[in-house]
Amino acid sequence: MVQRSQNPRSINVNRFHVKKIGFDFHFAKRGCFYALTDRDYHTMSHRLPDPSYFCRHAMMLRRPTPLSLVLLTLVLLCVPRLASAEIDWPQFRGPDGNGIVTGQSVPVSFGEKENVTWKTSLPGKAWSSPVVADDVIWTTTAIEVFPTDEEREKMLSEAGVEQKKFKQLAIAKSVELKLIALNFKTGSILSSTDLTTVEKPDPIHSLNSYASPTPVIDGSEIYCHFGNYGTFCVDRQTREIKWQRRLPIEHAVGPGSSPFIHGDLLILIQDGVQRQYVTALNKTTSETVWETQRPEMDAPSGDQKKSYCTPIAITDNSGREQLICMGSQWMVSYDPATGKEIWKVRHGTGFSVVPRPVYGDGVVYFSTGFGKPQLWAVKVDGSGDVTDTHVLWTVTKSIPAKPSPILHEGLVYVVDDNGVASCLDASTGDEVWKKRVGGNFSASPILVDQNIYFGSQDGNVTVIKAGREGEVVAENHLDGQIMASPAIVNDAMIWRTAESVYRIE
Repeated sequence: MVQRSQNPRSINVNRFHVKKIGFDFHFAKRGCFYALTDRDYHTMSHRLPDPSYFCRHAMMLRRPTPLSLVLLTLVLLCVPRLASAEIDWPQFRGPDGNGIVTGQSVPVSFGEKENVTWKTSLPGKAWSSPVVADDVIWTTTAIEVFPTDEEREKMLSEAGVEQKKFKQLAIAKSVELKLIALNFKTGSILSSTDLTTVEKPDPIHSLNSYASPTPVIDGSEIYCHFGNYGTFCVDRQTREIKWQRRLPIEHAVGPGSSPFIHGDLLILIQDGVQRQYVTALNKTTSETVWETQRPEMDAPSGDQKKSYCTPIAITDNSGREQLICMGSQWMVSYDPATGKEIWKVRHGTGFSVVPRPVYGDGVVYFSTGFGKPQLWAVKVDGSGDVTDTHVLWTVTKSIPAKPSPILHEGLVYVVDDNGVASCLDASTGDEVWKKRVGGNFSASPILVDQNIYFGSQDGNVTVIKAGREGEVVAENHLDGQIMASPAIVNDAMIWRTAESVYRIE
């Protein structure tokens, strides 16, 4: 985070303080004090001075000493690393997982022939969002072998599916799951890594894919998760699979929860039909570090116990680290080191939860998923069952079952699955504005430079100015469905549609 000194004039602009080089350092500039930690590199590197700034001011030191020269050298060694980290987009919804981008500028108007630097077609079908590091875009895909209509009906029947559900489900004879790397600058495909081939996969919902979870980048590795079909750790340099592991789960409609890295742990939400739990794997060895069962549910069937959410990690105002894991009927906070439950809140009968929660100022905001979606605001400073004590407000109208919310400057922005966008006061839940943008929505919106981008399943992208007015800035269109959320890197947007990946700037 950036911290502004309470007494700016007391700061010596030529003083540099370096601590735990490569992970944490402080420097002063023009009466302001900045602090940067390893967690902040992805979001803060664009605010650092150019290396030439340090060189210029090194000449201004009145009494250069060996120590000051050593410190200056160490700072200069840190800066290139920070500059390279500027483009990183390591996980679903960005560096902080909240869909907010600062310090970058991207176009509000674009289309197939406007502001497109390149467009690359991708094989297969997947709704996973792109992630980016070191000038490489990573995404997963599923190459399906499709059955004939007659084969499809037979396969669904053999899978135990009721005939009345045939229309809403899809099934493949086999699926090849792959990890694709693209050149960020040119869009050319650098590699395609075969992860696994699944024979006779389970049916999925027609709106889902076999590769919907978004991979996560951590250091030299990228972690790909496909639910019941396996979890893979891949070396980003060699493209070799370092480990793979399968944790069986019955999804009913296909995988959805994205993996999440917290320290040395790979966190997976495993909320299936038969069993619901959260687990942490050692990210280096894949060994299980902890596993915690979900709270008891009173749903009439396992179909209303399953969920597809992605966790977030927070530190509350008292310094407690928390792993926030949304699920059917319950929102639960866990100790990320042990998996021990910290607090929980019963949100009703919502199930198949997709939207990722957002957090700010001691409050977590989350959608309750399918059923009758609601938006809840809950304080995170409690312990045990806080259903009766820590709920600030709930909103029951025009709330999404699939797209995630955005929390920014005291306002919460959502778009429901049917194309109604809303802005709510974060402290009260009161409606600020509401407007129909049209279309059906699954992808989560993103906020860049005070503009919010809403991408629909029809390929339309509506841009609305953040704030209390709700001004529509632009309406754009890309060919193909938009089910994935975009990545924003180096003043460029990376959009993925059903057929292609675009770089727009």
